[in-house]
Amino acid sequence: MHQTKGVSPYTAPRWLPGGQLQTVLPALISRPADRAPALRRERWTTPDGDFIDVDWLEAQAPPAAPLLVLFHGLEGSSRSHYAQSVLAACAAAGWQCAVPHFRGCSGQDNHAPRAYHSGDFAEIDWILQRFAMLRPHTPLYAAGVSLGGNALLRWAQEQGTSASSRVRALAAVSAPLDLAAGGRAIATGLSYQIYTRMFLRTLKPKALRMIARHPGLADAQRVRSARDLGAFDDAFTAPIHGFLDAADYWARASSKPHLHQLRLPALILNARNDPFQPASALPDSRLPSDWVRLEQPAHGGHVGFAQGRPPGRLDWMPQRLLHFFQHET
Repeated sequence: MHQTKGVSPYTAPRWLPGGQLQTVLPALISRPADRAPALRRERWTTPDGDFIDVDWLEAQAPPAAPLLVLFHGLEGSSRSHYAQSVLAACAAAGWQCAVPHFRGCSGQDNHAPRAYHSGDFAEIDWILQRFAMLRPHTPLYAAGVSLGGNALLRWAQEQGTSASSRVRALAAVSAPLDLAAGGRAIATGLSYQIYTRMFLRTLKPKALRMIARHPGLADAQRVRSARDLGAFDDAFTAPIHGFLDAADYWARASSKPHLHQLRLPALILNARNDPFQPASALPDSRLPSDWVRLEQPAHGGHVGFAQGRPPGRLDWMPQRLLHFFQHET
């Protein structure tokens, strides 16, 4: 919406038309193994006796270098294309970077009768507290992608003025700010065939294994028969996290109605052709607080933002985040 000094506004290459291609192709771009950022893993014990795994960038950075904590999206991880691009950009900039995994997303099932969800601000709060404790003198920034972006915004909204005492600024990329609108968008047509089926392919087996470990936690048959994310959230996500149903979860977890509560510098980046969030559901400049910078390029897809010649580069979004943190906060 505003031109940014140092990072040109995003424009899609001619060879990559439309929100679907701008979403799918970047997800298929992977770094060669010998060029992927080296990571080291830490396991943190949670207050309820469970664990989360945190992948740290191994690149050498001074102890006082800024630390970017990146929260991944639904069924994502440090191996996701966007995480790899952010990690690489941080390594090149001399920043520290860490990717905490939501429960069940690090390659190993968790123990507790709990998963993760789009409004999981309690988990975000505990994670950021832990980073602040480990790096008390390090400038701390946070970014969230898709589900992780919405959850991060909900954390900052719940924290109010206290959020800025934990992190200096935050960014949300392709966050589903209106979960009901997003749920409807990917429940039909090509989006259903591509995205909903992909998510359910991993969500349902993990949910069923958790139900087997904790009998009575949710209705296994309803989970098996779920054909879209609304039905899955109704059968599993909502009841195990204390929501009445999917509608209650989507309403209470959406960050859009609370953008006026943000009290720290925040970049909210959404492409207007994102298959996961219709442009009609995006906020306009009257809704957020004065702390918020809305950027809504016409193109980019869902966490795509590829540039250059085929197959494309994924460095625009990480550079936009780092420029915002370094020069606009």
